[in-house]
Amino acid sequence: MFILFEGVEGSGKTTQARRLYRRLSHRGQEVLLVREPGGTAVGNAIRRILKHRLEIELSPLTELLLFAAARAQLVSQAIRPALERGTIVIGDRYAESTLAYQGYGRGIDLEVVRTINTIATGGLQADLIILLDLDPEKGLLRKGSGYGNDRFEREALDFHHRVRQGYLEMARSEPKRWLILDASASPQIIADTVWERVQSALGKE
Repeated sequence: MFILFEGVEGSGKTTQARRLYRRLSHRGQEVLLVREPGGTAVGNAIRRILKHRLEIELSPLTELLLFAAARAQLVSQAIRPALERGTIVIGDRYAESTLAYQGYGRGIDLEVVRTINTIATGGLQADLIILLDLDPEKGLLRKGSGYGNDRFEREALDFHHRVRQGYLEMARSEPKRWLILDASASPQIIADTVWERVQSALGKE
């Protein structure tokens, strides 16, 4: 099973992904936690360029292709082999982030983004996508003193609102695969709701 956490900056997805990883691990499940971009040597190198090398100007298409390259390596090297072994994979961002950020946010044609995502992933999709929905302004404020340290946090608020709307459109178009949660709720309430949904999904396998 492939479980994915998505959301705008500061939505708490990384925290919730780690909570779910620990909860499943403590119950004896084989679990792999991956993040994007990253998770491989190639992905980590691309992550540094995309997020932190702010002196390097990147076009929207370059961003898209770099994310796709990192994702292709992660899928082939880590995600697909784990799924084939029967391991539960938890992802902190995946193809849906690219649709939200480079498609809805940057304005690249959505069909172009979907096509490149399909090539990069070999068509591999998450079984369950948990969207931690939050007002972007609140999310950026949560970042605190670290705000503005990466390429995407520095974008104008309008960009982040487009990203959020993109996520909501995707989630509403596939309600069986997506779970929308209010990211302003307490972390424990969110974690418990996620756990209930995951338990239900695992019971159907």
